[in-house]
Amino acid sequence: MKIAFVGKGGSGKTTTSTLFCRYLQQNNCPVLAIEADINQHMKGSLGLPLIEVLSLGTYLPEIKEYLRGSNPRIESASEMIKTSPPGAGSNLLRLKETNPLFEKFSISAGSLRFMAVGEFSEEDLGVKCYHSKVGAVELLLNHMLDREDEYVVVDMTAGADTFASGMFTKFDITFVVVEPTLKSVSVFEQYKKFAKDYDVKVVAIGNKISDNSDLQFLQNKLGEDLLVYFGQSDFVKNSERGEVISINFLEEQNIQALKKLIQIVGESKKDWTKFYRQTVEFHIKNSESWGNVSIGKDLRKQVDPDFVLRD
Repeated sequence: MKIAFVGKGGSGKTTTSTLFCRYLQQNNCPVLAIEADINQHMKGSLGLPLIEVLSLGTYLPEIKEYLRGSNPRIESASEMIKTSPPGAGSNLLRLKETNPLFEKFSISAGSLRFMAVGEFSEEDLGVKCYHSKVGAVELLLNHMLDREDEYVVVDMTAGADTFASGMFTKFDITFVVVEPTLKSVSVFEQYKKFAKDYDVKVVAIGNKISDNSDLQFLQNKLGEDLLVYFGQSDFVKNSERGEVISINFLEEQNIQALKKLIQIVGESKKDWTKFYRQTVEFHIKNSESWGNVSIGKDLRKQVDPDFVLRD
């Protein structure tokens, strides 16, 4: 299952997503955690070894070359854009299988694998936007064959930046982390509004709930969209100060919140037909709006009408 964690900056989406990943890892569930946020905190929060992870955004041409495979509709990797869909001959990714991209661009700990888009470097300033780097993640998701008992967890950029492309349709479920503030609630409402027309499942996660007034505020604002919430946590505070603590010591109420998230994901069903249809839809939109002019070809021809994406 493909799962996005999004929210207003500072809402705690990285903390919440890493707790989710660590709990899955503790229970030996296959997890691919992807840091797609410009602020690189996920790796440290996961307690992973202090070894370098090559940035996906830096090696985009190499990633495109592998994913293209022998697809006859894409003559060269340079013709691929972030929305390019897979077709006959494309290399598809599976969580439990090894492939050159996982081997080069990820590190593993138990059942968890980690990849990162990478930081916004000094040479990128004034030349690129961060979306150009996140495009690597969109391509990976387009070519990812994950199963319902597997978890691809993406810590997204803050706010509603996901809507700058078709990225928001890549997920089986989107968790929006919401603090008990009006600004944070507005980000959720924006997500819900945009996602509605594309049948994207959006769930609010309350966070930083310190007392009943915080919870009541979110319940009044979000109603039935608020299915789970996390309270203030000494475990999280100490972890963010550098202490390495087993997830088993997380507060019981927050453990129950993680179990609820897993239950929500388990109740969701994959729809490969919808996923591929929306992949094609946004590829055509991007091709017509900028891709064709940028590449100098009609990129709509990359769509393979006979291709069926499924596990």
